[in-house]
Amino acid sequence: MKKTTTQKTTVQTTRIAGAKVRIVTTTSAAGTSVKVKAAPLEEWVLQAAAVRALKAMPEYADDVRKVEANTKAGRVSFTIAGDMNGDYRSKRAAVKAKATGIAAGDPDLRLYLPNGTLRLIEYKNAEGTFTASQRIRHPLLAALGHPVVTLKVSTEQEAAGRTVALVMEWLATTAAAA
Repeated sequence: MKKTTTQKTTVQTTRIAGAKVRIVTTTSAAGTSVKVKAAPLEEWVLQAAAVRALKAMPEYADDVRKVEANTKAGRVSFTIAGDMNGDYRSKRAAVKAKATGIAAGDPDLRLYLPNGTLRLIEYKNAEGTFTASQRIRHPLLAALGHPVVTLKVSTEQEAAGRTVALVMEWLATTAAAA
């Protein structure tokens, strides 16, 4: 008769001495193992770091006067919009969101570039995976001519650096096409 082994693993995320950690407990016939490791940064933290970096760029415009000043200086402009589409909503808030056009699975950040160009970015942390709604929505947007670039990043610095590099590339391409 074959002996079956049962293993149970539980994962808890908490803070220890101010640091966010993940406690992984594994119990089996051989005993119990407890491991503590750093938890990945939440995706909104990575997105916020990228947004701060984008807003610090001279090409970023938050009003028409900035666009005019950039044009006068020979720079192209862009602006951004993001949302907390994946954030928890009460049933009432979810009904309102759906009724007003918020679509599950939309990318984290929209970049509005010159000449009607729209670019989309999705942020994923080191362990991040696509939701079911993202697996439907992102291919739909790509089929309509709006591909979503996914940046899988581990640190705020990496999120900011890769986002700025990507936007600089897009701005150069947009300026060259004008």
